Amino acid sequence: MESYGEILRKKREEKLLDIESIARETSITSEYLRALEAEDADIFPGEPYLIGFLRNYAEYLDVDVNHVITLYQNKKIQETPPPAALTVREKPRYLMPLLISLCSLFVVGIIVGAIVFINVHRSTIEANLALSRSSESKKYELSEKPFSGRLFKKDQLVVGTDRGNAFLTVAETEGIFGLETPAGRQYIELSEEVELDVDGDGISELIIYVSDVSQKNIDRGAEVRVMLKSGSAAAILSPDENQIPNAEDLPKEQLRTEVFSDTRAYPFTVNATFRSSCLFRYRPDRKETSEYYIPGNDIITITASNGIRLWISNGNTVKLQVVANGKTYDLPIAKAGEVVVQDIKWIKDTDGKYKVVVVDLD
Repeated sequence: MESYGEILRKKREEKLLDIESIARETSITSEYLRALEAEDADIFPGEPYLIGFLRNYAEYLDVDVNHVITLYQNKKIQETPPPAALTVREKPRYLMPLLISLCSLFVVGIIVGAIVFINVHRSTIEANLALSRSSESKKYELSEKPFSGRLFKKDQLVVGTDRGNAFLTVAETEGIFGLETPAGRQYIELSEEVELDVDGDGISELIIYVSDVSQKNIDRGAEVRVMLKSGSAAAILSPDENQIPNAEDLPKEQLRTEVFSDTRAYPFTVNATFRSSCLFRYRPDRKETSEYYIPGNDIITITASNGIRLWISNGNTVKLQVVANGKTYDLPIAKAGEVVVQDIKWIKDTDGKYKVVVVDLD
């Protein structure tokens, strides 16, 4: 049976391509490309990296991606030692029916006991849920990653807006979920997803979904999912003009694309919409770097004052948009298998205008 490494090697040779040229075009090192063809999994820092590079290499060669990944997974299963239970000596045949009968009786007994326990102690379980909450209210600062959890009365959500931090206080968790906001009290019903304008400026900042709220017990709280629509993690300061580089000071060999310009600089947001899996890193305003392995069908929003650095293992899987001053700008989608490393930042041009540009990095 043909292996995934042989398929990649034969397809490359069929296209008369060499490892070095493919490495330059895909940004996958020649060492990793040779390891994929040799099926040497030990060289990779982790399985997500191996699968990501395997997907990119297969897409570049026009090979069936799902097929080669399935062949890799089959090979991994074959090389995994069998469970010890499968290597022991076979027991006499009459033991199997007896064991099945005993196990069936045991499972039935557990099910009956569980039903009795739930019926008898339902009220106790309900009370324990109420007691599991902290006696003190909690405060949660929303970030670009959605918040999921159980909120109780008097808990607070902190939302960054252009006017500063807005504090939302949980006001109701019985039959309906209620939030006290600077724009007034707002309610979300069970299984309802709504967009909220928290500060009354006519722009929705939050998307909230309520998955569980008690009809009788206020102390159980409510299970909610909250996502920042704008991507603000806290009040974003105006750009530091001393940190905005002049266009003539940038290296001339760096390729840069203008997104938009204005007479002043202000915070902007980058929306990253993922269509399939990839590794994603970002660093806003030279702060701490965040890294995620995105399995696909996800959105990350990042807001910065001066600029954002992005690293994407396969740029073709991500759609990038810049949102600023009420407008949205689409960025070009990279080629399949292309590793994207770029800065999206403010610069000051020779004409005196401030411009958001995309700078490609090596």
